[in-house]
Amino acid sequence: MASDIPPFSGPPGPLFDRLCLLGIGLIGSSIARIARARGDIARTVVAHARSAATLDRVRELGIADVVEADPAKAVQGADCVIFCVPVGAYASLMATVAPHLKPGAIVSDVGSTKGSVVRDLLPLMPKGTHLVPAHPMAGTEHSGPDAGFAELFEGRYCILTPLPATDPAAVEKVAELWRRCGSMIETLDPATHDKIVAIVSHLPHLIAFTICSTADDLAEETKEAVLKFAASGFRDFTRIAASDPTMWRDVFLNNREALLEMLGRFSEDAHALGRAVRWGQADYIEDRIRRGRKIRHDLIERHQA
Repeated sequence: MASDIPPFSGPPGPLFDRLCLLGIGLIGSSIARIARARGDIARTVVAHARSAATLDRVRELGIADVVEADPAKAVQGADCVIFCVPVGAYASLMATVAPHLKPGAIVSDVGSTKGSVVRDLLPLMPKGTHLVPAHPMAGTEHSGPDAGFAELFEGRYCILTPLPATDPAAVEKVAELWRRCGSMIETLDPATHDKIVAIVSHLPHLIAFTICSTADDLAEETKEAVLKFAASGFRDFTRIAASDPTMWRDVFLNNREALLEMLGRFSEDAHALGRAVRWGQADYIEDRIRRGRKIRHDLIERHQA
């Protein structure tokens, strides 16, 4: 895992004349806030959302220069368009906006599946435009334009998955955008990215949703006790499980193969640990706990905890 993208060598001033954010939830509104605060990312920030209530709230917050309900109008004249909607909506949204992209426009995204991004966007890219998929490894369980904040990406990785034929200048610009948002840049191929995030992000969410739904299925008197006496471990799962259901449904379905592979590995390991508990294999249990502690210590050392 390495970044081979050189430092930005473009002219001083804003990276983009017109930056269009298709979707203005946690990630999109955080980008908008940073762009407005810094002034060197875009001269004009355009925000699009499907919901009239969301658009009205963006106007109230004042985090975008232009607020546009029509995605086709939103992308017109934009030299960078970032998809910030659930990955399951990419194909239909791209079909709508593709004819209205200006020549030379850069199209990027923030989705946590990258194989599906290439599958859904690349065939619809007009000639002369550039696709640079990206995944900022940052977030919270909150959603909507009020959830964003300018420090969200500080010290976090943003993974770019450009294709071999992608214009290096376009990749360099997208990398610089994320650097100015506070991120550290790495590059991966889409398949490797999807396998990594399946274990570090998608599987933990799947487990959290499952544990919380299991608790919800308990008899009412038991469930009340679970909620009353919830320990920190269970509370951590509920935080993850509070994440946006539409987004995570689309993530699971669009990273199906890698997620199922990691779920299979996890299930085998969980059964093995369960057998150790059943048969009193203390050394095996302690080894698994020590390995978990080591992962935590490594994250702390890397300032990613």
